[in-house]
Amino acid sequence: MTSNTHLLAGDAALLTHVDVHEEHHDDGSKTTLGFWIYLMSDCILFAAVFAAFAVLRGQTAGGPDAKELFSLPYVAGETACLLVSSFTYGMAMIMAERQKQSATLVWLALTLLLGLGFMFMELHEFAELIGEGAGPDRSAFLSSFFTLVGTHGLHVLSGMVWMVVMMAHVLRRGLTHTNIVRLTCLSLFWHFLDIVWIGVFTIVYLTGVAA
Repeated sequence: MTSNTHLLAGDAALLTHVDVHEEHHDDGSKTTLGFWIYLMSDCILFAAVFAAFAVLRGQTAGGPDAKELFSLPYVAGETACLLVSSFTYGMAMIMAERQKQSATLVWLALTLLLGLGFMFMELHEFAELIGEGAGPDRSAFLSSFFTLVGTHGLHVLSGMVWMVVMMAHVLRRGLTHTNIVRLTCLSLFWHFLDIVWIGVFTIVYLTGVAA
């Protein structure tokens, strides 16, 4: 009787462990799904801002237009920072899946540095435009430009803050299942911002200067 009781207790413990293990994986799936839903809502936000820019891009109120204001080589530098950061974050995820904590942190740090470079260049561009009297209050075109590019920049900034937090979590707790799920969500967010920036570069800068 005692032997049977021990066996039943052991089976119950094993089933509990399996249930908890599966629950953790379910939680990861739900988190990722929820984050995809958030990204879809963010798509709607950016679609609205892109649409506003498309409508207002010709409303310069007699002021400077895109061809007079923007430098394609400079913006290409910003674009390179973001595109390379997408690669470095991808490498961070590969290292995380292989449970290589130090390598993961190194690649995340490189991604963060590239993000900082992008933000520095963007803020420098904004400061120069405002210094030349081409601030957001100059025309509807510039207002929509600052809104679109600024919205993307705020997203990049929030992604960088999130990255710092995740680096601290990985340093403190290691590459746990929960941390890898969170890094995956951040990966989706970061790559999404890269895609949005390609749209910004093409629609705002490239077609604006070429027009």
